[in-house]
Amino acid sequence: MNIKPSTTIRNDYNGFSKYCHELDEPVVLTRNGEADLVVMSYEAYRRMEARIKLQSKLLVAEKQVDEGAHLIEHDQVIAMMRRKINDTKE
Repeated sequence: MNIKPSTTIRNDYNGFSKYCHELDEPVVLTRNGEADLVVMSYEAYRRMEARIKLQSKLLVAEKQVDEGAHLIEHDQVIAMMRRKINDTKE
């Protein structure tokens, strides 16, 4: 875990920003020695958000499979996707 005092961001924002981008992980800011905030680059945040959405969709899919949902073959899925792509081009 990456921990920095809150004064780090106040005293050297540019340096702290560079650190967050290079680290590419969340940084915990402390206040009076206690964890207070978590800061990360926007890019890291977007990737985290995308992972959470994907995990949520996978959980839904797993539940559907467990409940006996009809499965579609890979070739059928690709064909449907290609049709949709071609329909939007027209």
